[in-house]
Formats: sequence, C-alpha cells, structure tokens
Amino acid sequence: MGNVSKKRRDEMIAFLEMLKKQHSDDDSLMAINRIEKELTSKKYGLVWEEHQEEVDKEMETYIPVFSEVSEYELIEDENDTSFNFLLEGDNLHSLKLLEKTHRGKVNVIYIDPPYNTGNKDFIYNDEFIGKEDSFRHSTWLSFLSERLRIAHKLLSPDGLIFVSIDDNEQAQLKLLMDEIFSEDNFIICMPRITKKSGKTTSAYAKNHDYILVYTKREHDIFVMEEHVDEAFKYEDEYVRERGKYKLNQTLDYDSLSYSSSLDYPLEVEGEIFYPGSSKELWEERQKGKHKRADWAWRWSKKLFQFGYDNGFVVIKRKKDGSARIYTKTYLNAKIGKDSNGDFVIEYNKRVKATSSIEYIDNKYSNDNAKKDLSVFGLGDKFDYSKPVELIKKLIKAYYKTDALILDFFAGSGTTAQAVLELNEEDGGSRRFIVCTNNENNICQEVTYQRIKSVLTGIMASGCEYEKKIKGNLKYYRIDFVDKQSDGLADELLEHIIEMIQLEYGVSINNSQYIIVMDDDEMDEMEKNYNSYKNLKAVFLNQDVLLSTSQEQMLQNVDTFIIPDYYFDFELREAGELW
Repeated sequence: MGNVSKKRRDEMIAFLEMLKKQHSDDDSLMAINRIEKELTSKKYGLVWEEHQEEVDKEMETYIPVFSEVSEYELIEDENDTSFNFLLEGDNLHSLKLLEKTHRGKVNVIYIDPPYNTGNKDFIYNDEFIGKEDSFRHSTWLSFLSERLRIAHKLLSPDGLIFVSIDDNEQAQLKLLMDEIFSEDNFIICMPRITKKSGKTTSAYAKNHDYILVYTKREHDIFVMEEHVDEAFKYEDEYVRERGKYKLNQTLDYDSLSYSSSLDYPLEVEGEIFYPGSSKELWEERQKGKHKRADWAWRWSKKLFQFGYDNGFVVIKRKKDGSARIYTKTYLNAKIGKDSNGDFVIEYNKRVKATSSIEYIDNKYSNDNAKKDLSVFGLGDKFDYSKPVELIKKLIKAYYKTDALILDFFAGSGTTAQAVLELNEEDGGSRRFIVCTNNENNICQEVTYQRIKSVLTGIMASGCEYEKKIKGNLKYYRIDFVDKQSDGLADELLEHIIEMIQLEYGVSINNSQYIIVMDDDEMDEMEKNYNSYKNLKAVFLNQDVLLSTSQEQMLQNVDTFIIPDYYFDFELREAGELW
C-alpha cells in the first residue's frame, strides 16, 4: 500500500463500510475485509516484499537438532566447569534451537551480517544476490528480520546488541531495528574506519561503515572507559587502588585571599617549612605586614597530618639543599570527609564517555583485522573481517564481566577470540556462543582452528601461537530429524543432552553433571552414590519419582527437572503429545 493521507484513508474505509452493507455474501465480505486490513495496517515504517528461505521450507519437513562432535571438544581449564559453544550450521536453525534454551538469557549480541553490496557478499537460497536483483533489499530484509526477531527474544532485559553495517543497508536496518527493538531503545549509530586509504573511481573514498547499538529494555548498562591522563606518570605503593599520580601542586601558594590560619610553620621530618620558603617574610606577615593576596598553605594542620600519614605528601629537594612540599594528585583517589567530618580517602575511578567517533582510529580498521588473521595464516581469506580490538572494546562497554556473548554470523571467529582475550585481561568470566555455516569448510578449518589455537597455544600448522588462554569449548553441528519418523520421540530424545549442556553451559560427564532418565537409573545412582566425589548437578526426567532417601541424598546437590520445552511443540505437532 502506497502513501495515503489520513483523510483519504478515512474516506476509503467509510466507503468500504457502505459496500459491506450492500454486499453481504461471504466472498465479497472477505475481499472487502482484506482491502480494509491493508488500509489500516502500519502507517509508518519499513515495508518490503517477504521472501521464504529454503531453511524455512526444510523446517516444514524436518526438525533441526544439535549433535555434538565430541572429538572437537577442548578442555583447557580443568578448574572451570563452564563451556563455550561453537555451532555449525545455518544460523536460523541454530537460533531456533537457542530460542528454546536461551530465551531472555543472552547479555550481549554482536553480529556482522552480509552488507548486501551487490558484489556477491550475500547468498540467499544458495544463490548470490547481485545489484541487478530488483528484490535485493526485500530479500535481505526478509533474511535478517527473521533472525533479529529471534535475537530480540534471546536478549536478557539488561542486554544489548551491536550490528555492523554499511551504507548499502544502514537506512533499512535502522528502521527494521527500530521496529523490532523499539526506537526508544536505540542508543547510537557510530562510524567505524574500514581502511585508511585506497583506490576509488568516485569523488569520495568510502572508508567507513557503521555500528548500530540497541538495548533490550534497560539503558543503564554501560561502563564508561577509564580516563587515562599521561600527566599522571608516577607510581607508589598505592598504585593498585589509587592509580598513578602527578606532582603539579606545591602545598604553599600565593593565595588570592590571605588567611592567617593557614600561615603557620610546619615541621616535617625534623625540618621546619614556611609558606613561600622564607622565615623572614613569614615573620613580617605575623606582624600584620602582608598583602591582600599572600603566601599560605593550601591545607590546614589537621588535613596535612592526615595527608602526610597516608602518603599524599612528597618533599622535593633541589641540588642546593632547599626543599618544597608537594601534594600528590592521584588518578583514582582523593582526600574527603565522612559524615562525622573526619578525613577519609575517597576512591573514584576517573572515567570518560566513549566518543561517537572513537572507532575511526586505525586500530579498529579492516587492515588490523587482516593482521589478526595473518597470525593464523588467514590474512588473505577474509576481506571484511573485524579486528579483535573492536569486539573487545564493544563488549567491554557492557557492565557485567560474566556476560554471555552471542555472535550468529561468527565467520572467522573474531568474537570468540575477543571474549577469551578480554577475560584474560580483566579477570572476567564471560562465555560465548558463536554460530557459522560450514561453507568451504570455514567452521571446521577456520573458526574452530582459530579458537583452538587461542586455547591450546598451538596452531593448525603445529607452530606455537603467541599466547595460551584458559577455557573450554564444545562443538555442535546441526542435524535433522524427519517429522514423519516412526520413532520421532526417541530420535529427539537422543539430542536432549546437547540441549541441556547448551542451556547450562556445562558438560554432562557422568561425574560432575549427570542425567537421570528413569527410576531404574535413579536407583542405580543411589547404589553408587559414594563414587561421585565432586557431583555438582543432576538433571532429572520429569517422570522420575524420587524416594525419601533419594531426596535426602540430593539435598545438597543442584537438581534440575529436564524441561519439556525442548521438543514438546514438535511432538505435539506430530500428535505424539497431547
């Protein structure tokens, strides 16, 4: 429906109401109602021709499931039982399954979707979408809309999403995300440098793209970056809690308004100091011979003693033996007063807001992304990969250091590396779930190998990687179960373990984490309970009935009922559940 004024729309709707009275047969009424629905549909926003994907058609016949590739499991931190996940397959299938396990649980999403430049960067239903395709934008919007709507469901109430995009779809994406995430939750659209220079045949060299930022609901979730001032260049024994300090203020000064109460001799380490460094001038001031603005101390005696006792004072001596008292200005601490008026040390980390043009610094460019990849021998294989430093900077803006990070356009695995490195730097416990297809074996040979190199310190070539970061990884692959299968319930049951592991971020290893599917298994566990030395959680089928002794046995162990939301919809659809 094209643009229609409100007055004209109201006139047309009134005319349709008249037609309804004149034509009361079902066919006419249905046709009139369809026209009326179009007239009263969305008045403002993005409108496009919807397209159905092959992956949607597949789900009409098959149910996607996760199958773990056990030989790709990596355990490089035995002291941590939590796992990260790499999901191989079409990201729509992965998102549909994540919707069952992670609705409202993901804290941060970063995605770098196809930019739809028309230069064969966007594949839809196994075909490249070129500039000549008259439905190029509609196809892309259909593709991304379905994924972003699930992404919105996955985000926690305090979650946020970053999306990289360029001019080809930035305007359309902004309107789409306003619709899905709400215009009220739009935070910012920031330019990012893609390259410093390059050949161009037009009047303007295109050297930037954008990062769109939206929250789910709550806006007060950002951490401002630490303010680094090069003037603070000295360190002392308090550097960890107070930060560095600078010495740019003497304790004495030529005050704007002379105060006799601040003009006193000060004995420090057996030496007497006077404001202005002159005893004679001090004696004259004591006789009343002072200017309106004259020398005095900036601190009272009581404040000086507190500052001296707590390391806020430095005595600097010159080669001639003369000395002056300086006060330290710390980056993250100052002297204040408590509610009783007593002096205390106040700690307040200096921070600054991230500039909207922060990401035009070259360290965030694609050139640096190639340098990141070249370490793994992949520098020439990805022209548009994002640098690790960019993803780290974005994730670091979120206030939780134990956040769950999702990237469902994972590509070469930059987000996974960024999460691991950021944890190493700040002691965080963030986890990631990254999804990518396996086109040209990218998931196995690139994404997985890159994560493996970071975790093990050994690259696929056998060479040592520059660092080894602790962490654990599980590798899942999308498989399918035929909806018409005679043993549908049993086949789906075989993939319950993967869903539990994914939802809870653990490994069902029959020692720390255990699944119990029936009463016989529960009885067997009770007999051998003493063999479980480090049991952390038990996952029980809903049909398992615990005896009194079994309830008592598990009273100090986390117990979870295996939810029926994993595949109950599919089983009801097939008529196997009522």
